[in-house]
Amino acid sequence: MRLAVCAEMVFTDLPFTERVARIHDAGFDVEIWDARTKDIRALKATGAVFSSMTGYTSGSVVDTDSADDVVSTAESLIPTALELGVSRMVVHSAELIDGHAARPVYRATGSMWSTGARTLERLGRLGEKHGVTFCLENLNTILDHPGIPLARAKDTLALVEAAGQPNVKMMLDLYHAQMGEGNLIGLVRTALPHIGAIQVADVPGRCEPGTGEINYAAIATALREAGYDGTVGMEAWAASDSVAALNAFRAAFTA
Repeated sequence: MRLAVCAEMVFTDLPFTERVARIHDAGFDVEIWDARTKDIRALKATGAVFSSMTGYTSGSVVDTDSADDVVSTAESLIPTALELGVSRMVVHSAELIDGHAARPVYRATGSMWSTGARTLERLGRLGEKHGVTFCLENLNTILDHPGIPLARAKDTLALVEAAGQPNVKMMLDLYHAQMGEGNLIGLVRTALPHIGAIQVADVPGRCEPGTGEINYAAIATALREAGYDGTVGMEAWAASDSVAALNAFRAAFTA
């Protein structure tokens, strides 16, 4: 397994490029969110390996009126992804503004399911053309992202399966899954063929592994036993010290 750390959530007292450098120097790959706000040349100069970035800027995968926006903005971001060497571009089943649903929806419809599958098919073809993978991330609607339809892990997995595209995978976020569904080891085993990457944080608090209720050592063991050799990214706040948070994350997945 390769380990990555989201630079948006640690070393938050430092300028962004310095955060990336600190994560890289500690031996981790780097995840970023909106690349449009970043100094791409400076990020490349750090020598970091960039694991993933947000793969669209507007629209909703499951909305007939805005699905085209997802595809067009995804295409506009591909040159940046290729420049940074990013292979995974993350999308969601809604348009997010500061993490919140731009247009909250609390009931999924059949049209959303079919639109979501078709949009992911289009992204898959786009990904195949450019050599990137689009990863649909599950989110929790209980606390962090209310009003996002088809956000649960079982729903995002079903959409990825329906798309049937090699360049469409699931970004399985275990923090969000624990908040809404639980049974994480079973979920990992079920979703394994469709996982593009895994993200982790503990519950409650969304801080590094070891600060909450999730037994990440057991999950790491289950991943190794299942033969998972992809990326695990810590998308989590540091409970106190960022260096300690990175160390705790490494310990949970390399013990």
